[in-house]
Amino acid sequence: METIRLTTAQAIVKWLLAQRTVVDGEEVGVFAGAFGIFGHGNVTCLAEALQPVQDELPTWRGHNEQSMALAAVAYGKAMRGRRIMIATSSIGPGSTNMVTAAAVAHANRIPLLLFSGDTFQHRIVDPVLQQVENFGDPTITAADTFKPVTRYWDRISRPEQIIQSLPQALAVMLDPASRGPAFFALPQDIQAEAYDYPARFFEPKVHYIRRPGPDPRDIAAAAKMLVEAKKPMIIAGGGVHYSGAVAELTDFAERRGIPVVETVAGKAALLHDHPNYAGPIGTTGSEAANAVAEDADLVLAIGTRLQDFTTGSWSVFKNPDARFVAINTAGWDAHKQMAQPVVADAKVAIEAIDAAIGDYAAPAERLAFAQSQIAAWHGYLDSWKEREQDGAPAYAQVIQVINEICDDDDYCLSAAGGLPGELTMGWRSKSIGSFDSEYGYSTMGYEIAGAWGAKMARGEGDVICWVGDGSYLMMNSDIYSTVMTGKKVIFMVCDNGGFAVINRLQVNTGGAEFNNLLRTARHERYFHVDFVKHAESMGALVEKVERLEDLPAAWARAKAADRSYAIVVDIDEYTWTEGGAWWEVGIPEVSDRELVRVARAELDAEKKHQRVGI
Repeated sequence: METIRLTTAQAIVKWLLAQRTVVDGEEVGVFAGAFGIFGHGNVTCLAEALQPVQDELPTWRGHNEQSMALAAVAYGKAMRGRRIMIATSSIGPGSTNMVTAAAVAHANRIPLLLFSGDTFQHRIVDPVLQQVENFGDPTITAADTFKPVTRYWDRISRPEQIIQSLPQALAVMLDPASRGPAFFALPQDIQAEAYDYPARFFEPKVHYIRRPGPDPRDIAAAAKMLVEAKKPMIIAGGGVHYSGAVAELTDFAERRGIPVVETVAGKAALLHDHPNYAGPIGTTGSEAANAVAEDADLVLAIGTRLQDFTTGSWSVFKNPDARFVAINTAGWDAHKQMAQPVVADAKVAIEAIDAAIGDYAAPAERLAFAQSQIAAWHGYLDSWKEREQDGAPAYAQVIQVINEICDDDDYCLSAAGGLPGELTMGWRSKSIGSFDSEYGYSTMGYEIAGAWGAKMARGEGDVICWVGDGSYLMMNSDIYSTVMTGKKVIFMVCDNGGFAVINRLQVNTGGAEFNNLLRTARHERYFHVDFVKHAESMGALVEKVERLEDLPAAWARAKAADRSYAIVVDIDEYTWTEGGAWWEVGIPEVSDRELVRVARAELDAEKKHQRVGI
């Protein structure tokens, strides 16, 4: 048997290069590149192996381990899981910095490959620099913190272990039912150790994402439920995008006369002006979609986890006789809330159900009702453009201006805070798959790093990064990364003086304003951060806009710029888009504040609408 003698780190990199896939008819590497911050745990071996292959597997220098791994997540999301980015760190804080990004990938079902340095397996020199010792179990290191937030976890204690483990990890990352992050702890001595690897381990292999088909019995049960429905609706989740099932969903909805609502992850599955489009659903949704959901008797949920923001904490479906069919590659998701499961790829499942329901179509008044509701919602959104600006504009006003003048193929990206709700409600999608709001884990700090990763994945159109002042202050260094690497992003920096959306929640549940807006936090000196100077210092072109009428000209300059461009806008902290559903949060049963007691009574009343099972 022919062998090749390599170190563990060299063998890992050589194997990564041999993994291939086909994207849009072109054969490319499964692994598109690596984000790396090097330290003593990965610089001497893994970096030594990565350096010679930069033309095939480029390594991008990040500025925070969490943010570079978040960029890798956003890349995987923009590529719909078809290609994967790697992130690598040293041991200790560099490693644990990536735990949050692993959780983001896990919650959002995004492939991500993480390599962390680790302590020596021989333990002779323990404790090494940055080692966290466990007094009762010397096998535990900081790398064990990744176990709850990864789909695949391994510590390589012998060089030959990668022969089995690397292919298993890739299988998990490419399987739509188990897709998520894979993590490898690489002890420093094992990275350097050599082994005679079988040459065939490094032979090129072309991978593809499978389309699991449904059980015919599930299709028959789902079809029977659908043909009996008088008021059906479809919830389009992120799985529609990952399956590439947009065309099938659209055709099915059109011919069957069924309104389609969207989750945060499923946004931009239908365009905003499509006749079957009924808006975003749930807590960050529209009155239109929630009205459609209220009396639905059959809900066809496609590729969605049915998160509490989608279901209004299970309060939006008020018809007690409503039944659910859940299409999902993951049985875990398909069986939720006692739905009729269809465990399958979305595209295949839609086609199978379509073939099983004969000439069924929903009553014409069902779609007509949805169209009347969405027309009213669009009128509400349009009204924001006509409101007088008195002081700082509202989020909705700025969003409507930019939405109207942006190009069809621009990619809208956001994450935590008030922007996901405002954009999910107010951003009217002009092209398919052009929206990313990381709301599976609602991660402050995803925005700027994620925009960098998304730009790497997307060739056409600008990436518009919407980021609040809170997230900006939490993680901003990748503005510099976008400039340094030539990956232009347009940053819409919206400053509402702190964590205004949480202040809204605090007040709406009876609490006093406390520690959320900067001016209500404990301080000795209060002042506004100069985001213009800050972003300029990292190489971006920046301007501050005070009036809505000045936004189009600023936008034109951002579009024409040869590098990343930031537009800073002050936002009113108390004005919000309204129309979403109720959301359950814990409100004290006992309080000295009357407003809290009132809010608790309202909570108890709303809970009566919640579905407990189906």
